[in-house]
Amino acid sequence: MTRSPSAPAVDDRTWVHRIALGMLKGIGPVNARSLVAYCGGVDALFTDPKVRRSLEKVPGIGPKLAASVTDRRVLPAAERELAYVRKHGLRMLFYLDADYPRRLAQAEDAPVLLYVRGPADLDARRMVSIVGTRTPTEHGKRFCTELVEGLGAVGATIVSGLAYGIDIAAHRTALRQGLPTVACLAHGLDKLYPAEHAATARELTGHGALVSELPSGSPFAPGNFPARNRIIAGLSDCTVVVESGPKGGSLITADIADSYDREVLAVPGRPGDARSEGCNRLIQQHKAALITSTADLLARMDWSSKAPKRTTAVQPALFPALGAEEQLLVDLLRTGGRTGIDDLCLRSRLHPGKAASLLLNLEFNGVVRSLPGKVYELH
Repeated sequence: MTRSPSAPAVDDRTWVHRIALGMLKGIGPVNARSLVAYCGGVDALFTDPKVRRSLEKVPGIGPKLAASVTDRRVLPAAERELAYVRKHGLRMLFYLDADYPRRLAQAEDAPVLLYVRGPADLDARRMVSIVGTRTPTEHGKRFCTELVEGLGAVGATIVSGLAYGIDIAAHRTALRQGLPTVACLAHGLDKLYPAEHAATARELTGHGALVSELPSGSPFAPGNFPARNRIIAGLSDCTVVVESGPKGGSLITADIADSYDREVLAVPGRPGDARSEGCNRLIQQHKAALITSTADLLARMDWSSKAPKRTTAVQPALFPALGAEEQLLVDLLRTGGRTGIDDLCLRSRLHPGKAASLLLNLEFNGVVRSLPGKVYELH
């Protein structure tokens, strides 16, 4: 994936085409990227007659999906959505632009377009998703609260889904601690579910954000929730499951985070406790690291609790102090030049989630730069 080094101004015509791309029925994020690559840009997809006549040749696109692209109702709907975005002061983040979240951009199935209400930095230095059951125990809620309070020491941004239970406990604790918190929604930003969390959502948009890939007017659909969970996982350095039954959305989020090579952590519970069965199984199957405190998370992620709570745009130090594992990655890049993350993990023997977190820190410190295809080089 090629991303522009800066964020040039985009005219409304192009924004309409970008919105329309995300509205195409039956065209998921992977096929949408194929279409844009084949056509040489999103504008050509909707305006070049020669290109539109050959859409069936695109891998994964047959006559039915090609007809979806040429549906005349798509562009008027996209124009109405752009008017809604402008009226309500929303942000739009397109997958080819420099302001698209870097962590999420690493996922092949990431949304092509995000709608955002609120000023939160989706590329913050530390991003932690916290998920769990909608019916937590008092112990689970207390652990969630203490975890978020502890993450205030490293200025983490808390990501969750605004659902009942663990999700809303994480958001509300973050707000009390003055931490940015991001709620990923399974519907458009013109509505809110559950309605009981409307006050929290309003407060959250003060220095956090509501995020969705769905335009306004989108109907509620069961499939939207697993799709939403990939955004939660993709935005974050790690995903913490506090309590979970044998099935549920939090386990889906954990599986997605694992597939993205992100760190997954789970809080253990008593054997036989239905609301800990999912966490215990994640740990048993080695899909999640066991944590019992914020200190465990900080150690697992190699995040010093003495790190500054807020980051500002400063000139990178010429010789920043590096940890042993960071230095190992830098030495590998110094000797090997441009290197993919899989090769770096193999040669360093670091867990992919740990390596990704270290590389992101090095990138923020101006030591390395990321290139398309999860490739890194020294700055």
